Amino acid sequence: MTLDFTPTTVDDLDPERRPSFRLALVPVLAVVAFLGVGSALLGLDPHAPLLWSIVFTGAFGRSLGYTWEDLSDGLAGGLLMGAQALLIVFTIYALIATWVAAGTIPAMMYYGLESLTPAVFLPVAAVLAAVVAFSIGSSWTTVGTLGVAFVGIGAGLGVPAPMTVGAVLSGAYAGDKQSPLSDTTNLAAGVTNTPLYDHIRRMRTGTGAAFAVAVLAFAALGVGVDGAIPADRVVEIQGALAGTYDLSPLAFLPLAVTFGLAFRGYPALPSLVAGVFAGVVTSVAVQGVGFVAAWDVFLYGTEPGTGAALVDELLATGGLSGSAWTITVVVAALALGGLLERTGTLAVLAHRLSQGIRNSTSLIAGTGAAAIAINALTAQQYMSIVLPGVTLRNLYEEFDLEGDQLSRAVEAAGTPTGALIPWHAGGVFMASATGVPTLEYAPYYLFGLLSPLVLFAMAATGVGVPTTRRARLPRSGLGRG
Repeated sequence: MTLDFTPTTVDDLDPERRPSFRLALVPVLAVVAFLGVGSALLGLDPHAPLLWSIVFTGAFGRSLGYTWEDLSDGLAGGLLMGAQALLIVFTIYALIATWVAAGTIPAMMYYGLESLTPAVFLPVAAVLAAVVAFSIGSSWTTVGTLGVAFVGIGAGLGVPAPMTVGAVLSGAYAGDKQSPLSDTTNLAAGVTNTPLYDHIRRMRTGTGAAFAVAVLAFAALGVGVDGAIPADRVVEIQGALAGTYDLSPLAFLPLAVTFGLAFRGYPALPSLVAGVFAGVVTSVAVQGVGFVAAWDVFLYGTEPGTGAALVDELLATGGLSGSAWTITVVVAALALGGLLERTGTLAVLAHRLSQGIRNSTSLIAGTGAAAIAINALTAQQYMSIVLPGVTLRNLYEEFDLEGDQLSRAVEAAGTPTGALIPWHAGGVFMASATGVPTLEYAPYYLFGLLSPLVLFAMAATGVGVPTTRRARLPRSGLGRG
């Protein structure tokens, strides 16, 4: 993936408008305070705290001498960086609704309940999600399709939904990070001038270790829920599904179309749009839904009447119009990130980080920490890869470290951790698609927690970092930023 975006560095800033390090901390601390007080203490949705943060950061920019036009450019830049994510959110909401009406997700639930048990469900869900995400190169598509079905299967098996979502996310992001089709994998390689397969090979050890530990942990969790399923629950759910939908192999047509295109290398967005059309066609041809009614489902979602309350709850969707809550959070968060970038706040913070680097261990660990922090501040994973990837590239050369060390650090910490942040585009989407709030699934999203920890551990022990290149860097001036 390529993005027409070059992050601002300290050297790019007008000295008269460049904030000091302490001053740059002001909007950052304000954002943390607004989100903490608004969301955690007052129980508000993220919209209002994000709006407070946007207003405060805009006023901060004005105090530095930035014009309204400058700030508007920053807002637009943040939205442009996240435009693809916004379009994918729109499309997946519509896709889920059409796949429910087409019988695709009900069929996946029906046959999944027939073949899985509570004891093996979580590790199997993680591994299958990893295989699918690796094959199609998209964690979001995997969660928005396979993940939604797995939530339903898990509910039927008595597995708590947060555990199911954690397992699916762990597999989806682990597979995505190793896929040559993934946009973030290609982006991390591109911004660090690293050959794609060199980047993938460098990530293999850390990704494999984190995912292996996660799968073992899910296997242990599965033992804990074994036997918790009521004897008649699976029969009740399967009966409700079979009595409402035609569960013939034709119901899997939308799945075959979407994943077939993705396997052939088509980008996520056109593959998902094709899946929406396939869902509408299947709804009409297989389920007997009227043409107009099928497109009403696309827009307004589904309200199934299967006679089983649990099934109706699991298969109720909002369609395209149901994405409004998610989209508005993501738009506000992206706008905030654009303002922080435009006012030089992120550039100054990144420059201070580079000045504190003393050896290769702290360089790699600092890169990972920066990626996580930028994820939280800008609410989208592309910036968490691009900003440290470009800003710290010269430092890796000074330490005689290959570009794949930098690409591994930004992706291992940047790509998977976004889904842990409630206002991040990834966190908002995953919560909305699965129906499980971010903070509820976060303790079970083991890969997202382990991936940066494994990166930090490998940096501290020197694993994967050539020992002959771990030299100390002499302090230099501003040019390091």
